[in-house]
Amino acid sequence: MTERYRRPHRRRVLALAAGVAGGISAPAVIAATTPITWKMATAWQKGAPGVDAAARRLADSIGALSGGRLIIQPFAAGELVVPDDLFDAVSAGTVEVGHGSSAAWRDRDPAFDFFSGVPFGLLGHEHTGWLRFGGGQGLWERAYQPFGILPFLAGSFGILAAGWFRDPIAGPDSVKGLVMRADGLSGEVWRRLGVKVVSLAGDDIVAAFSDGKIAAAQWLGPWSDHALALQRAAKNYYIPGFAGLGRTIELIVNRAAYQALPDDLQAVVGTAAKAAAAETYADFTYNNIAFLKMIIEAGVNVRSLPDALVHAAGVEAEAMLKEIAATSPVAGEAYDSFVAFRAGATAFAVHGDAEALRMRAATIGG
Repeated sequence: MTERYRRPHRRRVLALAAGVAGGISAPAVIAATTPITWKMATAWQKGAPGVDAAARRLADSIGALSGGRLIIQPFAAGELVVPDDLFDAVSAGTVEVGHGSSAAWRDRDPAFDFFSGVPFGLLGHEHTGWLRFGGGQGLWERAYQPFGILPFLAGSFGILAAGWFRDPIAGPDSVKGLVMRADGLSGEVWRRLGVKVVSLAGDDIVAAFSDGKIAAAQWLGPWSDHALALQRAAKNYYIPGFAGLGRTIELIVNRAAYQALPDDLQAVVGTAAKAAAAETYADFTYNNIAFLKMIIEAGVNVRSLPDALVHAAGVEAEAMLKEIAATSPVAGEAYDSFVAFRAGATAFAVHGDAEALRMRAATIGG
């Protein structure tokens, strides 16, 4: 959702930080009775399905739980900083809080990808388990520490789609040379499969289909895709995608600002983020179910990716993750921890989630 904004020079963000009051730069604890106002920059356009409301709910929750002692003012993408500069703005203290996804700032450290989700990664509830109890949170905090940022899980998009295709795809050979809108690690996997990957803002996808500039496009999932009217642009919808089994949403906080809070307000931020994580995941789960039904009713063919293509994508994805692991010590540790947890989750799912879904489908239908 961030492509429509151009990235200005990073010095502009640092220059803005110079004008911020000095209280953020040093962790002197603020008196418990002093009302505090923080600005929250978000990566989302105003009204973006799920995420815009999630950011505002989280801000409201912090205000309510703190009894009005910590007020969070949310701003949509571009109102304070453009999404590409959001991470740097929180790091510099230009804003105290950000709401987005770590995949958007992966160029600071490729290790960040493991905390938002990687191809053939973890489902939303599995990812939460890894972060909370499998060591992921500590690694996440280490990865962000050099930037003066403290991360909190704030939600999940749930199952994401592989995307919209003008024509059905039969296997790896049928996507070679295909022009497709994609981004992030999924875009890199498609590129390695021979796809010509292009970057487009979400609002430009339908027109690009109409003009013949693209033959396929990946966005998010049913709720967000329907909001862009992608069901009018192509009639073959492949879901799930290999890239987005449980992509996360995060709250990032300037570490010095956080440390300046009294202990009870620090606890409020963490508690509100945990509640937001569960509520936002539930919101996307409910609406993805509802909007996939609408997409089918619009005459779209909902399909699964061919097994041969999935296998080829898996080979490329695993090679790519090993490359990321080699980029830094924390990336290597995150990779090892993530892969070990994923192996356990996959083994459990054979007897747990997958078997439970098979039993349910056998009893009441798919």
